[in-house]
Amino acid sequence: MEKVVKSDAEWRVELSPEEFRVLRKAGTERAFTGEYVDTKTVGVYACRACGAELFRSETKFDSHCGWPSFFEPSESDAVTLIEDRSNGMTRVEVRCARCDSHLGHVFHGEGYGTPTDDRYCINSVSLRLLPS
Repeated sequence: MEKVVKSDAEWRVELSPEEFRVLRKAGTERAFTGEYVDTKTVGVYACRACGAELFRSETKFDSHCGWPSFFEPSESDAVTLIEDRSNGMTRVEVRCARCDSHLGHVFHGEGYGTPTDDRYCINSVSLRLLPS
């Protein structure tokens, strides 16, 4: 996979202010406000910044957390996981492996009842749904 590397100035031209805040500065959208929280449309969820395929609709589930949730990425190398110690917590940040954009966080082994027992809690603004 060819990496996408751009300056903040280049990303600011391509992304809306909210997309830039979340994708490039590791922000988050308010819970239950994202466009894909309740979406059931069949398709592929791609990175809004670079278009890389990240998740498939068949792995999306309703976790009631306020953000779209998936139990696994479309390919194991589609995302990069990074320890995140911000805001006084220890979490695992999820980034797009192609462009290093912030997507959200993954939570492991908390009894989600999914095949992987993982919850990838992803900002809608980080995604673009490509319906099948």
